[in-house]
Amino acid sequence: MVGRRRVGLSVRVALLGLVWSVAATQSADAASAWSAPINLGVSINTSADEFHFSISRDELTTFFAADRSGGLGGHDIWYAQRTNRNSGWGPAHDLGPNINTHFNEAGPELSPDGHWLFFSSAGKPASMKNFGGNDLWAAHRDDTADPAQFGSEAPVNLGPGVNTQDSDVDATLFQDPPSGLITIYFASDRATDCLFKQTSGNCLDIYRSVLQPDNSAQTTPCSLSSLGQGCSFGPAAVVPGLSSRSRDAHPTVSRDGLEIFLASNRAGTLGDLDLWASTRPATGDDWSAPVNLGPGVNTPYGERAPFLSADGETLYFTSDRPGGFGGNDFYMTQRGS
Repeated sequence: MVGRRRVGLSVRVALLGLVWSVAATQSADAASAWSAPINLGVSINTSADEFHFSISRDELTTFFAADRSGGLGGHDIWYAQRTNRNSGWGPAHDLGPNINTHFNEAGPELSPDGHWLFFSSAGKPASMKNFGGNDLWAAHRDDTADPAQFGSEAPVNLGPGVNTQDSDVDATLFQDPPSGLITIYFASDRATDCLFKQTSGNCLDIYRSVLQPDNSAQTTPCSLSSLGQGCSFGPAAVVPGLSSRSRDAHPTVSRDGLEIFLASNRAGTLGDLDLWASTRPATGDDWSAPVNLGPGVNTPYGERAPFLSADGETLYFTSDRPGGFGGNDFYMTQRGS
């Protein structure tokens, strides 16, 4: 009997060692996959706080949040353009009062088709169906070459399936190629059992919601053009594999839906917030446990707000590491470089 117990213990130890080995290999792979980050430079970074960089499919237009002078107050949503991928950015423009308020607007994210801009706001009036705290909104444009058009009309609130009286922020959108289903991933501090919420209100988990028909008889997937016109985002659910007892925020999902990045201060973080990556074999599978991108990307300072380019080759993010132009700056790292 004792011999059997020893064999069983040896098997369990061996299996545990295998798990640790796989985890270590995944961490090493994630850390080695990305180049040393580069500051995006003075054409886009200022002495103010630049947050939440996002970029168009052709990488010639950026939408971002910043508290720089010339805005309406707090952090506003701005845009800037450039002539090619190797040139500097032109002057930044505030998207104006239909988008921005005297409070904070943040987390701009373009839809894959470029017709919608998702963002969060803490300042929209109750007459615009504000649910409280920070809500998620979407602005529409017909002309994908005109960034200013997003500010030409009032945005659409994403509704009670996504928004609550708490903070609902950091949207990223994914359209599943096989099914056509549209899923929004976002961060929220709605959970009542979150450790940080009792003390600082600074706890966020990752949630997801699927765009679905208001009429249950409809069998075809909803398109974004039907948002608020027959289709709404359904009840959001926490994503257990991506959420922890710490802060998990600002997801950004690849266009094929098989890779997602987030900012977190979970166990294993090098300092403040770090960038982490998770994968899955197929879009219907669960996400793997997130892996830290390692000291080649992360520092003892704060790395946050990742945004993955459309081709999946460049990861943009915000950091307050030394050597910037002041406050938080935008950086980029490239895969396999």
